[in-house]
Amino acid sequence: MNHQSTITILVLLIVIGAGICAATGVFSGGGPGPYTHESIRGHTVDIHGRGIYRHMSADVAVQGIGQDWITLVLGLPLLLAGLVWARRGSPRARFFLAGVLAYFLVTYLFYLLMGTYNPLFLLYAFLLGAAFFAFSLTLGGLIRTDLQALFAPRAPVRLCGGFLMVNTFSIALLWLGVIIPPLLDGSVYPPDLQHYTTLVVQGLDLGLLLPISFVSGWLLWRKRSWGYLLGPIYLVFLSLLMIALTAKIIAMGMIGAEIFPAVIIIPATAAMTIVCALLMLRRISAHEKRIR
Repeated sequence: MNHQSTITILVLLIVIGAGICAATGVFSGGGPGPYTHESIRGHTVDIHGRGIYRHMSADVAVQGIGQDWITLVLGLPLLLAGLVWARRGSPRARFFLAGVLAYFLVTYLFYLLMGTYNPLFLLYAFLLGAAFFAFSLTLGGLIRTDLQALFAPRAPVRLCGGFLMVNTFSIALLWLGVIIPPLLDGSVYPPDLQHYTTLVVQGLDLGLLLPISFVSGWLLWRKRSWGYLLGPIYLVFLSLLMIALTAKIIAMGMIGAEIFPAVIIIPATAAMTIVCALLMLRRISAHEKRIR
């Protein structure tokens, strides 16, 4: 496995750093308790007031805690398992590891940009960099292989590619439904903005993640080499992300927020994503060439 030692060191550092961040998010206390705050735009915002996310709005803070639970109990074990598996030289494991690393890369990109400043800022920045380089090195090892030859002829490229494209449009329409109405009625600022400076999630989704999803799906549908590379990785990443989103929805429901129909749509999408990821990974040839 190329760059095996470097990837191993980076992954172990991510495990330690992300473990600290996630555990702090879940278990930290202190703070003044819940209170209301008037934003610069004149909106009244309910502030969480507790723990490391004390300055974040109540609904966003509990979403962060929900994702921290998923990172602790699922993301970190899967990252370690993927590392051990990938060190054996399996291309299937490299796809899996790259997808899990993408989850950590995107997670701490969002935490760095959206989380209100707190003592973990430098650790968020470190995790973003470590995940980026570990992901890049893992991806680089796969690029040098004959990607189409790795997959069995009956790999479900139409199903999985089509799903990625449909999911892209679904999420894009959801976010445009948040952004466009205030622009049309002149109010400009959507309620979801709360006391934050901009719509980080919607912006990164529309500008980065959704285009990657669509292009990956389209290339996979067309049976192109880059589709075989990006499609399975994105599906593994999206599986973890959708599980985290499910936890976020549940956390919001626990504080009394309206979660219908998301509580049905998000878990259903997560289940479909996991099925597609497993189908693609299973279709990597049983006689796969090892990567060293």
